[in-house]
Amino acid sequence: MAGSRKEATVGLNNLRPAKGSVRNRKRIGRGPGSGHGKTAGRGNKGFWSRSGSSQKRGFEGGQMPLHRRVPKRGFTNIFRKEFTEINVDDLAKRFAAGETVGPEEFAAAKITRKSRPMVKVLGRGEIGHGLTVRAHRFSETARKKIEAAGGKVELL
Repeated sequence: MAGSRKEATVGLNNLRPAKGSVRNRKRIGRGPGSGHGKTAGRGNKGFWSRSGSSQKRGFEGGQMPLHRRVPKRGFTNIFRKEFTEINVDDLAKRFAAGETVGPEEFAAAKITRKSRPMVKVLGRGEIGHGLTVRAHRFSETARKKIEAAGGKVELL
């Protein structure tokens, strides 16, 4: 009689959570018959029995918290200049021979962002054609490679 019992097919109309995985929520403060009446499972008196009882992150019961016990170190230099780094091989790929390129052209070619206009050219890769490159800083290898390819280096 194996074929007589109808097998239940899985579909959206008969999806259910697994047996025992879903429980009714605890209805607290609903009288003594519920088993969670009177103090509603919060115990008697004290900080945690009141509404609004929560502590700030790092609170250690009145002891000086760790983030205040440990000394601070270092500082933030407000005069720091952040440079966007561009390599020689990026210049070779993006720009044609004889062009004059600088921060505006780098931003237009989406090599740099306008929010960080200071540019430093580094020496990774090779460049096969001459370019006039205008930037705020150059590494020594980048300067040699650009000049060896017949280009010029201009500091801003």
